[in-house]
Amino acid sequence: MIYTLTLNPSLDYYLGVDYLESDRIIRANNSYLTFGGKGINVSAVLTMLGVENTALGIAAGFSGKELLNKLEKENIKSDFFYSDDGATRINVKIKCDSEYDINAAGAPINNDLISKLLVRINTIKSDDMLIISGSLPSDCPKDLYSRIASELFKKGVKIIADTTGKVLLDLLKYKPFLIKPNTDELGELFGVKITSSDDVISYAKRLQGMGALNVLVSRGKDGAVLLTEKGEVKEIGVYNSEIVSTTGCGDSMLAGFVAGYNDKNDFDYALKLGSACAAATAFSECLCNIEKIKHYLDFFDR
Repeated sequence: MIYTLTLNPSLDYYLGVDYLESDRIIRANNSYLTFGGKGINVSAVLTMLGVENTALGIAAGFSGKELLNKLEKENIKSDFFYSDDGATRINVKIKCDSEYDINAAGAPINNDLISKLLVRINTIKSDDMLIISGSLPSDCPKDLYSRIASELFKKGVKIIADTTGKVLLDLLKYKPFLIKPNTDELGELFGVKITSSDDVISYAKRLQGMGALNVLVSRGKDGAVLLTEKGEVKEIGVYNSEIVSTTGCGDSMLAGFVAGYNDKNDFDYALKLGSACAAATAFSECLCNIEKIKHYLDFFDR
């Protein structure tokens, strides 16, 4: 079984407007509310690809109830712990001449919820996989991901990490099967600006030296680079077209990669499927759909 973990989930409220101007009432020409959070996005795309998985996390308040309702409606299997205290954050995404993302702070997580979550995570078996995605809420213990990884590492569970900064670096000693920084995040880890493919490869190798088995770096318009545990360097380009939205592209790439590797145990296919899912999301108003994934997979298979 594949599990995803999202401790900072959200409802995402999308607004399309023709312009932004202060001191005026601006009317949206379209709007919709959907689930959000990196691990939840991964679960949504895995479900779309027919890969059995369970989304784990914590939800709170009225917005948390709506989040869980939306997961159920989309047939995304979840096992969330719910609290009446606080509220799951609501993020605002504005599409105009550019994209504007306004992300709220996450709901507080008390010790009782953390204890329940840890008990649930400790039921994960050695042949399962846990995908740790996104940031920790501000009031959450900074070592929570490490505590989780430490216990699962002892069992031999495959851990995939898509988080940033010191939280990610602290996970490397538990030899995650895969980490997935983007170019900016990779540079921030080492206090440098990444300007070339050689830079990506050099710093990704440093992460491998610190414990990561495989490193997948998403590079936006420059595609992606994968460094495998066998020392292989695999690069892939992008499908060039006008991007509709970048929200969820990295999560879609990770989901596609995991699905591809889970299906064929082949890094080349995993990288192609991951890139196809990322493209399908980039050229959609929301997350990718299966028809678009198949279309872009045909492109990357050429």
